[in-house]
Amino acid sequence: MSDERNVLGTALERCSGDPETGYLRDGYCRHLQRDPGRHEVCAVVTEEFLQFSRAQGNDLVTPRPDLGFPGLEPGDRWCLCVPRWVEAHEAGVAPPVVLEATAEAVLDDVAVETLKEYDAATQ
Repeated sequence: MSDERNVLGTALERCSGDPETGYLRDGYCRHLQRDPGRHEVCAVVTEEFLQFSRAQGNDLVTPRPDLGFPGLEPGDRWCLCVPRWVEAHEAGVAPPVVLEATAEAVLDDVAVETLKEYDAATQ
């Protein structure tokens, strides 16, 4: 692993290998200049969040084999786009966050105290 850091300031951990997630589909929620969506928040998706995301026009439930996307189920870990997580937070439906696997760059948009309120390890 490189010197990438998470929101806790330690080495960035892998979010998920099943399903394979991240902009590069390598399991990591990395901060990459070429990723305009900023897939940097490692979340444990909930039914409530999946329905919210679908209502916003991003269906994460329906499998898309042509894109190598299996469809998500509650409990899956997935690299969410920072703006979508913020929207969900503002709507009261943000899913828990795996802090160790969430890119440090997220702190540019979300306070670490807020993220800690959603710590998947304590949910």
